[in-house]
Amino acid sequence: MVTNREVKNGLYEQVSRIAKASASPKRLELLGLLCQAPKTVEMLSREASISLKLASSHLQDLKAARLVESERNGKNMIYKLASSSVANFLVTLRELAEERLTELQDAVRQLGESAHEWTGTTRDELLQQASNGDVVVIDVRPASEFESAHIPYARSMPLSELKARLKELPKGKKIVAYCRGPFCLMSDDAVRLLRKSGYDAVLLRDGIVEWNRWAG
Repeated sequence: MVTNREVKNGLYEQVSRIAKASASPKRLELLGLLCQAPKTVEMLSREASISLKLASSHLQDLKAARLVESERNGKNMIYKLASSSVANFLVTLRELAEERLTELQDAVRQLGESAHEWTGTTRDELLQQASNGDVVVIDVRPASEFESAHIPYARSMPLSELKARLKELPKGKKIVAYCRGPFCLMSDDAVRLLRKSGYDAVLLRDGIVEWNRWAG
């Protein structure tokens, strides 16, 4: 006969599968990348700066814990998040880490000191200003990620194309740049380029996951 203790042990063992699967910096980074859009193993390997073999191994661990799913498209294996709750879990985990870990707080504080940030009071205010044309919101992620999901009224201007497309942006309005979220540095690079070119530019630390969580 199964005892209550054995049942409880089994329940916690199942929950711990999620903790074990996410207990790796690179697996967390891979999940963060998949929050942006479905991607091939090759894309994830390149963007996470790890070997193809290691990326595949990490993805298999995440798949075993039902955090990601995969499907074959021709010769390519495409990975995606198993559900939106995985993205919410990732944001909650990061927020908990920022709340409890002083080392992370210091690192985030230093990150914030490297560029100008949007200081509007609410996301609603930013949406209103963007819809009125008072500010221009640009998404500096790769175009494929923009196509998957983006903040309302945003323009797709990938960082790799930004310098060549500066003339598309008005200098008389504030430019708000965003990328993949608080740990992404593409928006920092974009703001530095824009301000050096004479634009009134600031960055938005929120990525699409944080934005959707707020809007949802």
